[in-house]
Amino acid sequence: MLKRLKDMPDGVDGLDATGTVTREDYDTVVLPLLEAARREGRRVRLLARFGPEFAGISPRGAWEGARVGVHHLRRFERCAVLSDNSGVRLATEVKASLSFLLSCSIKVFHDAERTAALQFLTAPDDRAPMPHRIVPGAGVLVLEPQGPLREEDFEAAAAEADPWIEAHGSLNGIVIQAQAFPGCEDIGAMIGHLRFVRDHQQKVRRVALAVDSPLADVAQQLASHFLAAEVKHFRYGDVVEALAWAEQGADGSSRATGRSSTSSSATAAPTP
Repeated sequence: MLKRLKDMPDGVDGLDATGTVTREDYDTVVLPLLEAARREGRRVRLLARFGPEFAGISPRGAWEGARVGVHHLRRFERCAVLSDNSGVRLATEVKASLSFLLSCSIKVFHDAERTAALQFLTAPDDRAPMPHRIVPGAGVLVLEPQGPLREEDFEAAAAEADPWIEAHGSLNGIVIQAQAFPGCEDIGAMIGHLRFVRDHQQKVRRVALAVDSPLADVAQQLASHFLAAEVKHFRYGDVVEALAWAEQGADGSSRATGRSSTSSSATAAPTP
């Protein structure tokens, strides 16, 4: 069975698994926990303890657990598993090794490491949001990822781009400037990226990748097949050329300002 742990720090939910976990446990304990988090507008930071009394999960319970995981994956932010059970620890470590595909960070702790587990769960997320800005005269959105892209990075970019598009009809372009190809932090970020592309690709004419990475060449080729926008790779240091290319319309003028532009894709830095 599953029961809620009491005396949890603010923002942390706790579950204790004993005996056999069944489908009814998910219905009566897990789903209400997730629903409460949804109402409160927060993601779940979960402490899950599997002590010596834990005997396993029933087949229907395992199926329900998988179903809940699929449907509520994005609701979880961090998960700390407390257990000395070798099977539980191995399963958790496998999931942790695949955490780049999941929407939450997972760590496994021994039963005696409760304090360390809570410290992991309550630690602040001190990574700054991705720098982003609209260059007003150019009508270009500049994104400067500092690490793997997160879902909230795309939400922030959309919040910057949407008012401009509403006022002007479209963006001339987007410039992504990063010293290394950023990639996505987890599947939630990947979904955020796909949603951002879906919602904006018809309103953005050009995308410039100012990135020092061979992967940017691959991204350019792939994006050219799937995006309505024209995509071009520049070196990281050639962001001025990337901005000029992203701003320029097909007729050699800036749609944001109407001024003639002397820059063209021929003057941009060659693709490495």
